[in-house]
Parts: sequence; structure tokens; C-alpha cells
Amino acid sequence: MRWRGQRESENVEDRRGQGGGFGFPFPGGGMRFPSGGGGRGGGIGIVGFLIILGLMLFFGLDPSTIIQSGPSGDGRNFPDIRLPESRPGTTNSPGTGADRPISRPETGSADDLKQFISVVLANTEDVWENLLGSYGRRYNDPTLVLFSGAVRSACGTGMAAMGPFYCPSDEKVYIDLSFFEELKSRFLAPGDFAQAYVIAHEIGHHVQKLLGIADQVEAARQRLSKEAANSLQVRMELQADCFAGIWAKRAGQRDNIIEPGDIDEALGAASAIGDDRIQRQTQGYVVPDSFTHGSSAQRVAWFRKGYESGDLDDCDSFNTDEL
Repeated sequence: MRWRGQRESENVEDRRGQGGGFGFPFPGGGMRFPSGGGGRGGGIGIVGFLIILGLMLFFGLDPSTIIQSGPSGDGRNFPDIRLPESRPGTTNSPGTGADRPISRPETGSADDLKQFISVVLANTEDVWENLLGSYGRRYNDPTLVLFSGAVRSACGTGMAAMGPFYCPSDEKVYIDLSFFEELKSRFLAPGDFAQAYVIAHEIGHHVQKLLGIADQVEAARQRLSKEAANSLQVRMELQADCFAGIWAKRAGQRDNIIEPGDIDEALGAASAIGDDRIQRQTQGYVVPDSFTHGSSAQRVAWFRKGYESGDLDDCDSFNTDEL
């Protein structure tokens, strides 16, 4: 990925080394930890999961808030959750990112990874500001919080074992940088664009929040059975993967940051953190009825769908019978 010399975002908050505190319970019910914006995390292992359950029991919380089950769904009996109706070009875009202040990373710095994340975040800001502007929507920049070990958020306390997550209550993305090493060593998904995909997926959840999709899904989940709510969550995660693909497509066109092999790295990461792959690795067998983020094949397919079209209309994972 051609990232050096590009603009860095000013919306990175570094809390590494500060510790986290326990913020239970979680407002609104349930934990929102990924690889995406709801349900269990892509980076959580058996040991980490047991630790989390133990902490919840210690604090008197219901562990069922993170133990979800149910079929992946067939697209029926869901509320009508839709993308914006207005087509691109119907209103003037509020900006393309060209008017943002430029902050160039210093090559050779000891903290390259933080700079890399800042550049990726800045690029998502520019891409989504431009794209949502073409739909007549305003893009509000999220904050990306770097933490180590544990972190307090408006959604409660997040832990590194849960993986990166987006909290819709404070519109912040939280990442422990150790996850990227785990992505390479444990999930065998190396490469800077694999890391960029993870960030873009979380930003996809922020886009869902801005478009009102996240609120619709949360309201619908409260009315549905556990099985149907879980199915809805899978569709939420796959749409975030599709949005990540849109970012990759438009970032490549707009800023020429894509290098040969980058998209393969993103597809490799999407495949590596599919529910089936994680279950096979952590417990030795696969239980499709317990999926919360989608299978490896589904995650790859929806990222590819967004990347091939670059169009929001092709990311409607809620009104299709085929995932």
C-alpha cells in the first residue's frame, strides 16, 4: 500500500499505557465488539472468552449478552432496512477532503504503525466525505482510539482479546495494536492492506451509524427472537465488509494507494476472520447456527462486491436471500 507521504488524520487518540478500568454494564444491552460492530470479536480465543465470562459473572452480568446463537437467516421476516434512496449526484458534495489540513508522516519513525493507521483513517475520511456528500449526507469523522490491554468506552470496557470494535454511542473505533500481530501470526493474514481492511471494516460500522442503519438494526433486534436477531447481526457485519470494499475501490481510484497484492491481502484477512475459520481454530469444529459475522466465503464475497462496484446500492445485505 502506498501510504507514506499521505495525509494523517488528526482524529487519532492514543491511550496506550493508560489502562482501562471496568465499565460494566454496557448501555443499551449487549457488547459491541468485532472484528465488527456487534457480537463476538474476530480476535477472541477460548482463553480470552472464558476470562470475559468470568469477569461478567463477577460483576453480576448475564453472560447471554455475548453468547448468541441462531441460524444465519434466509433474508425473510426482517424489517425493511435500506440504504439512502437518493442517487449520487443529486446534491452537491460538501467536500472531497482536499480542504483538510495536511500532516505528513515521517518515514523511518519508530512508530510507523500508528502513522500508518492515521493515514488509513485520513483516507477513509476523504473517501466517505465525498461519497456520502454525493448522496446529500454529511460525514462526521469518527475518532480512532489506540489502547493497550483494556479501554473504557461509552459502550463499556473493551479488552484486547475481543479485537477491534466500533462503539456507536461515542462514534469511536477502538484498536489494540497487538491485534495486528495476531492477525499476521495467529490468523496468517499478513500485510499492511490486511490491517487497512480491519480499520475500513470498523469505519463501515460508523457509516452504518451515520446512515441510520445501525439504529434500525438495534431497534429491530430488540423485537426479534434471539435467532432472528443473530441473523440480522450477520447481515450488519457483511454490509460493513462491503463498505470496506467500497473504500478500497475509491481509495485506489482517488489516491492511487493500491499496490499489486493489496486486495489479495484484504481478501485473505476477510477469510481468516470468518466465523467458520475461527470456530475450527478455537474449538475444532464449526457450528453455523452460532455465526455472528458470517463465514469466510461470505465475508470475502461481500468485500469483493463492494470493491468491484464501489457503489452503496450493491451493499444491501438486508434485502437479499443470498449471502
